[in-house]
Amino acid sequence: MSVAFRRESDEEHKEPRFELPLPAGPNLVTARGQELIDERIAALEAERLAADEARTAEIARELRYWVTRRATAILAPPPPADEVAFGSSVTFRLNGKEQRITLVGDDEAEPAAGLVSFSAPLARAMIGAGEGELVAFNGREDAIEIIAVG
Repeated sequence: MSVAFRRESDEEHKEPRFELPLPAGPNLVTARGQELIDERIAALEAERLAADEARTAEIARELRYWVTRRATAILAPPPPADEVAFGSSVTFRLNGKEQRITLVGDDEAEPAAGLVSFSAPLARAMIGAGEGELVAFNGREDAIEIIAVG
């Protein structure tokens, strides 16, 4: 039979669904971040019970991501009190504006709420610095002044 008469399935015309990308590097988490992962998995499993077929496939995809994140999570130790590290809250001055952020894991990051991923350029620039230090960022040697860590 000619391929002109072959019936194509609906699946052939759908966009491919790739797995959700995992951030590179270690999966460091705070205690709050670990709780958020567990809550997300529980919410997805509850939603799956009432979902239609299309949403069930999407939930399964999301669950694979979150279960992997839970399995690879490394609970970070408490940060030192005198230097910027994962889990630290930092008050700093950048471009004359004072700001306060907390360095958290990739999945916990919410920049608008002051939760910045430890892998973000701003966080990486400050890690290891202490109060009163000037830190290089964005091509300037003294771009960031660390005001307080804690």
